[in-house]
Amino acid sequence: MTESVIAQQEAQPITLTVEGFGEIEAKSGERLTTALERGGVDILHRCGGVAKCTTCRVEFLEGEPDEMTVAEYDKLTEKELLNVARLSCQIHCAEGMSLRVLQTETSSGLERGKAISEEIQPEPQWTVRPGASTEG
Repeated sequence: MTESVIAQQEAQPITLTVEGFGEIEAKSGERLTTALERGGVDILHRCGGVAKCTTCRVEFLEGEPDEMTVAEYDKLTEKELLNVARLSCQIHCAEGMSLRVLQTETSSGLERGKAISEEIQPEPQWTVRPGASTEG
């Protein structure tokens, strides 16, 4: 497939279910944090979406992706949150996702950091999350 065909497929509109916020529109392949913000969720992200602070935590109820960035894996391991939460700044949206946002501006009393870029940062290196259906 050409890059333009892949980009068109990734940009297809999808619906995410977010506990406490209902269904929100997203684009397949966009950063989860971006879709949540656009959908009216005041998700916290203090580091600007670079997998440094763990404030953009979500918990998947359904549709958790099997892959994760090495940066997300390392940060969740460091903070003892691996298999507890995921970092929305490190996840691409996909159909069938149902999740709970664990930290918002409202619930924490903190303000968001700088705006996040459209692309996952740092440059992603992918791995399989522990317990994934494709693991081993």
